[in-house]
Amino acid sequence: MYNLGPKLNGQTIEAGSNLLITGPPLSGKRQLALNILKQGFEDDEGGIVISTKDSGDRIIEEYTRTGWSLDNVPLGIVDCVTKHQGIGPANETATLKFASSPHDMTGIGIKLSELLEHFYSNQGIHRNRVMLHSLSTLIIYSNIQTVFRFLHVFTGRTQSANALGIFVMESTAHDEKTMNMMAQLFDGVIETNQETPEVTLRTSTA
Repeated sequence: MYNLGPKLNGQTIEAGSNLLITGPPLSGKRQLALNILKQGFEDDEGGIVISTKDSGDRIIEEYTRTGWSLDNVPLGIVDCVTKHQGIGPANETATLKFASSPHDMTGIGIKLSELLEHFYSNQGIHRNRVMLHSLSTLIIYSNIQTVFRFLHVFTGRTQSANALGIFVMESTAHDEKTMNMMAQLFDGVIETNQETPEVTLRTSTA
């Protein structure tokens, strides 16, 4: 079981589960996802961020700005922005990988596998949390059918690795049909709302 942390009242969910965090802008989706990832570090688990909106450097800055120490923390990052925007060097390390763009879904999957293998083989970490921010960006760069097929494979990968998948999506950026189509791929949906700060977890496995 994976502990989802104090923001979700210590609820747990089975290994191999995939969760969708959805809500309007500025409702705390990204921060909630990072908090769930942080709980994993406290539980001696690995954490992987796949960022389609911000560079790897910005992800690290965001963690450190909130006072979280990343010293000796098993954090892996798949940066889908730096190469695409040409905003800096793209020198890979064992825990920092680069996809060519948010459209490069094959590359994203390969880099995820590399990080999972690194944590498993080189650090002996068998439990990992994988955060993808955001699905909305993937849809912008591609289309809903392509993203759906990609996610079908991606969520299967996290399931087979007994990991916890955390996916963020803007609810107001898509119509109801799109939201319902995407939601069926997940074991649970966490809904955030500007007016109501409580977070609702709907899942059959909690």
